[in-house]
Amino acid sequence: TEMQGLIWAGAALTLVGLVGLAYCILRAARAKRAGLDDTAMRAELQRVVVINLAAVGLSALGLAAVVTGILLG
Repeated sequence: TEMQGLIWAGAALTLVGLVGLAYCILRAARAKRAGLDDTAMRAELQRVVVINLAAVGLSALGLAAVVTGILLG
């Protein structure tokens, strides 16, 4: 029903957010292995932080949707 759809949509959002977090970890590790200079490393990590915050926000929205679907279901 509707609440079940909300739960599944929330779970999908959470999963996308977790994939984004894993991507951030891999990208930061790759930048560290590349041995970039301080300026390039700082710029790369600033881009990773933006993606990381978006992924955490997406996961939080997904979890909120799951909890809402459970409570209202």
